[in-house]
Amino acid sequence: MDSKPVINIEGLTKIFSGKTNVVKALENVNLTINQGDIFGIIGMSGAGKSTLVRCINYLEKPTGGRVVIDGVDLAGLSEKELRKVRQSMGMIFQQFNLLMQRTAIENITFPLEVSGIDKKDAHKRAKELLELVDLADKAEAYPSQLSGGQKQRIAIARALATNPKVLLCDEATSALDPNTTKAILSLLKDINSRLGITIVIITHEMSVVEQICSHVAIIDKSGIAEQGKVSEVFAHPKTNAAQRLVFPNGNRNEKNIGSRCCRIVFDGSSSYEPVVATMILDCGAPVNIMFADMRDIDGKAYGQMVIQLPDDELISQKIIHYLKERNLAVEEVLDHVG
Repeated sequence: MDSKPVINIEGLTKIFSGKTNVVKALENVNLTINQGDIFGIIGMSGAGKSTLVRCINYLEKPTGGRVVIDGVDLAGLSEKELRKVRQSMGMIFQQFNLLMQRTAIENITFPLEVSGIDKKDAHKRAKELLELVDLADKAEAYPSQLSGGQKQRIAIARALATNPKVLLCDEATSALDPNTTKAILSLLKDINSRLGITIVIITHEMSVVEQICSHVAIIDKSGIAEQGKVSEVFAHPKTNAAQRLVFPNGNRNEKNIGSRCCRIVFDGSSSYEPVVATMILDCGAPVNIMFADMRDIDGKAYGQMVIQLPDDELISQKIIHYLKERNLAVEEVLDHVG
């Protein structure tokens, strides 16, 4: 099924002017995010990604260019019209931003109350959302009584209260431990699947993009360095900015180890099984594992591994053929250091 664009960003520029200096936070950014995408925007600190997400919902007004949401150019809207459009864009943050004097269910009803929804209807909607985020038993708990993961689940429920078409996540898992991060990402993926909500994830962590996103844009020095399907960008990063994020140690050419290496990309198309062990047995040749960053998500393998190939050309080709037969993305890399 063809999906239509929900967010169109055209030539977006944002300049901050101070008393003594001018900072160009974004320059000529072009992005299209389609309905139902889980779209990652990744970059190092200071690259401009948080400014970009604030321009998407016009909390920051761009200096130049256009932001079009569901066919509507935000530049032409009044403040009242902007507030209505923002209701179609839920947002969750790194530090949760819950109201400490309100219970979990009161935090969720808050945006509904602001929108003028009847209290009874707002309470009913909040109870449904507590069920969705698996916290029905925490309705009367205050934020101080909740763990970090539970706080973020309440924040997600609150962001969904107004039935948004888009969910903006600004470093939403950065304050969480790895296991809680995995659970929150799994929840977001489930929400995307069940409700069809488009999700935009701002992050500096490649592992977050790997686990959940369908598409990714890499932002570097205030502009988009590279974008595309996650599987394509992760398997074959073209720009220096992408390679810094994808390759171990951020560099694929730091030191010559005097031998050929093979990089194997696990993008979820293969099951989580001992591929290297069975490859060694079937091909009759040992290999050195130079680097591995692997994870098992729902029984599928995600991540990458770099192995040192044998000097024998025929055996090396046999190994590469073996891996490709198992639907793994494989590329030979020279001068790699793990």
